[in-house]
Amino acid sequence: MKKKKHMYLLGDILACAGMAVVYVIPFLFILFNALKDRKEANKLNFTLPEVFHFENFLEVIQARNYQLLTAFKNSALITFFSVVLLLIVGAMAGYIIQRRRDRSVRFISNVFMLGLMLPPAILPTIWVLQTLHIYKTFFSIVMIETVLHLPFTIMLYRGYISTIPRELEEAGYIDGCSRWKIFSQIVFPLLKPIHATVVILNAIYIFNDFTNPLYFYPGAENATVVLTLYNFIGQFQSSYNLLFADVVIIIIPMLILFIFFNKKIVNGMVAGAVKG
Repeated sequence: MKKKKHMYLLGDILACAGMAVVYVIPFLFILFNALKDRKEANKLNFTLPEVFHFENFLEVIQARNYQLLTAFKNSALITFFSVVLLLIVGAMAGYIIQRRRDRSVRFISNVFMLGLMLPPAILPTIWVLQTLHIYKTFFSIVMIETVLHLPFTIMLYRGYISTIPRELEEAGYIDGCSRWKIFSQIVFPLLKPIHATVVILNAIYIFNDFTNPLYFYPGAENATVVLTLYNFIGQFQSSYNLLFADVVIIIIPMLILFIFFNKKIVNGMVAGAVKG
């Protein structure tokens, strides 16, 4: 027993050390350099600043006529509408795929699962958006974010719905409920743990997305928070202190969200992995 306890303790220590190397040390490096002046930060040393320059954060917020505030608004709106669509469409698709077993549904399920493996095609997607006259529009970026995260969302919902007893739905049928009423009033409310997982995981990815807004939603007025990093990197000179200050401002909201709801993420994913 003592040997087992020592092994578990060693495993915990190694896991904590690995987490420190992967997450804590890089964050401290960013934070230290965010508080330095430009000359000191450009050396990219992992040292405490000689003088703490908290005004860097204010300068980042004021840069380009407060573009960061506009970017936060854009990112928040894109994230909100994308996550709402993922909750509704993902839950409905996951329910149908889990409960029905005919060939057509299996084929549709396989098509969705292909989305987990196939990378997005940038140029063909831009061509389609331009043909439909929706390129650089808010609607198009929300649709793209929703579609790209839908396969993973369906997989989560499908796994969790498999843990819900069919007897609950059969009881609803006996009471005269329609299929839609059974889903909306019986099944959907039981999905709260996986709702939390879907919201938090997708919100973090979409809010911090760099590639899709860069290609599909370009323009200074359409800037998202991650794209504001370009404000402090140039061909001939860079302000790494302001760049790192921008990174700190960007990651804090999602970091707080993740810390507070981390337990719900784990519970939702574990519950969905028990069966099916």
